[in-house]
Amino acid sequence: MADLNSGNMNELLSAVSRKLGVPPEQLKRELEAGKFDSALKNMKPAEEAKFNQILNNPQFLDKFMSTPQAQALYKKLTQGK
Repeated sequence: MADLNSGNMNELLSAVSRKLGVPPEQLKRELEAGKFDSALKNMKPAEEAKFNQILNNPQFLDKFMSTPQAQALYKKLTQGK
């Protein structure tokens, strides 16, 4: 799996922002602030339920956040903070 570099991060943000209908800059600001308002309001009900289920399951969330991909994404989003 490729490392998340600046180009990959921008591609990921662009892809997610297109799917959600939110400008990439706004999505990045919200994610950096720990907010998911834009993402949640534009999700289908089934996607929102799955997202909330993940957030509300500490064991699954810990397992997910321990993956190298999640750690790299977190590091990129919080870089310099």
